[in-house]
Amino acid sequence: MQLTHPELLDAYRRMRMIRAFELTIEQLVHSGRMGGFLHLYTGQEAVAVGVCQQLHDTDFVASTHRGHGHCIAKGIDLTSMLAELFGRATGCSRGKGGSMHIADPDHGLLGTNGIVGAGIALATGAALSAKLRRTGAVAVAFMGDGATNQGSFHESLNMAAIWKLPVVYVVENNGWSEFTPTEFALPVADIAVRAGSYAMASAIADGMDFFDVAEKTAEAVARARAGEGPTLLECKTYRFPGHSLGDSLAYRAKGEAERWMQTRDPLQRFEQRTTEAGLVSAAELRALDAAVDAELAAAVATAEAAPLPDPAELMHDVYAGGMA
Repeated sequence: MQLTHPELLDAYRRMRMIRAFELTIEQLVHSGRMGGFLHLYTGQEAVAVGVCQQLHDTDFVASTHRGHGHCIAKGIDLTSMLAELFGRATGCSRGKGGSMHIADPDHGLLGTNGIVGAGIALATGAALSAKLRRTGAVAVAFMGDGATNQGSFHESLNMAAIWKLPVVYVVENNGWSEFTPTEFALPVADIAVRAGSYAMASAIADGMDFFDVAEKTAEAVARARAGEGPTLLECKTYRFPGHSLGDSLAYRAKGEAERWMQTRDPLQRFEQRTTEAGLVSAAELRALDAAVDAELAAAVATAEAAPLPDPAELMHDVYAGGMA
């Protein structure tokens, strides 16, 4: 696929922002300035940006517990997102949700989700709504490899296939289901083959290569908009940090993450490919680096200085279920 010069710079800017964001909040937590439970997205930037760059604001995204990258790639306001992580009243969920409850309906972000596999059904429902209302919108469900063993995955894919819903199921197969190697929990080498059970289109992308992800996503989105039904897109990727902050990585082979960083880093691969082809210049990318760092620093300062939620609003915006 051919991307314009502005599109290439935008892709790099979003990937660079995700990387800087994750490294920044990691430092904020370690310094005691930010609390909460965080699952970092570092290393998987090409997936979020490669997918979301093919979407419109009116398209839907259902995220996961590892969702900061999806939020940034979909265009959520950075200050609002940081304020939520700081637990401030100006956060996108009024400071009550934290990392695993970030949402922005104006940008089609259905929310990050702490329940493994829960977003799959949400995206399927959003796709059904779009089809019934004939809006032309597409829904994307991000999930990890572990979520493909959940009942919600199989039920949703079956329903989407029967009704030819405009949805793309994106599996970020980073090789680890929390602390368990993928091959310990899956009987197949490629999760994409599971689409065959539902007569569904599928594809496998190099999740460390923005261009491969973008191309395969564009094909899946075009198919969905044309009324040809869903696609299961498996992106083989890798998370550089542990499952969550505080993870010792004792279950990984020594030097494993370092080897991925040195040879497969998606930002470095993007820069090498685009600069060698003369599509962008190194100077342009360094200017974007500086702009991203300045934007992020300003957002952190504004978010951290925002007020805490009023205790009187403790029970506002709270949803509860029960039996009559």
